[in-house]
Amino acid sequence: MTQALTLARPYARAAFGIAREEAAASTGSFPAWSQALGFAARVAADPRVAGLIGDPRLSDDDAAALLSAPDAGDSFKRFLALLADNGRLALLPEIAGLYEELRNEAERVVKATVTSATALPAAELEAIKAALRTRFGREVEVDTAIDESLIGGAVIDAGDVVIDGSLKGKLQRLQSALSQ
Repeated sequence: MTQALTLARPYARAAFGIAREEAAASTGSFPAWSQALGFAARVAADPRVAGLIGDPRLSDDDAAALLSAPDAGDSFKRFLALLADNGRLALLPEIAGLYEELRNEAERVVKATVTSATALPAAELEAIKAALRTRFGREVEVDTAIDESLIGGAVIDAGDVVIDGSLKGKLQRLQSALSQ
């Protein structure tokens, strides 16, 4: 996995550079590249397609066409052709993930996942978003998840920062403190 990320990083930077140039020229945007890369990554990750990608009977042009979304722009199709020429189409899931990280950094967005024991009311989610905006000084996009084993409270995962305010986490910390 680490080697795949190392190989994918320059391609993700190149894709981001092209998207940034297109956004500046008003001929494209970061979301369009996100959608195109996401589509190609999902297709490339499909086990049925993954076996075809390395097959020498499939031409580079056919492989790129297979992975291209119908509404993808010409620059994206050229990007896929470059990946195909270099034998890197299998790296599309990693490239898409790294592209999203670059995009979030450029757009000053932090993605956070709030996991709670039960569904949180909208007002609580907004309060959490506001607190995270204050803490990070950036816009925050929040995804939610439910994990009944947390008992109560929530765990917030925002990249490198994890805030465990769950009852399960508090009980584990208490148990650890008592056993020392």
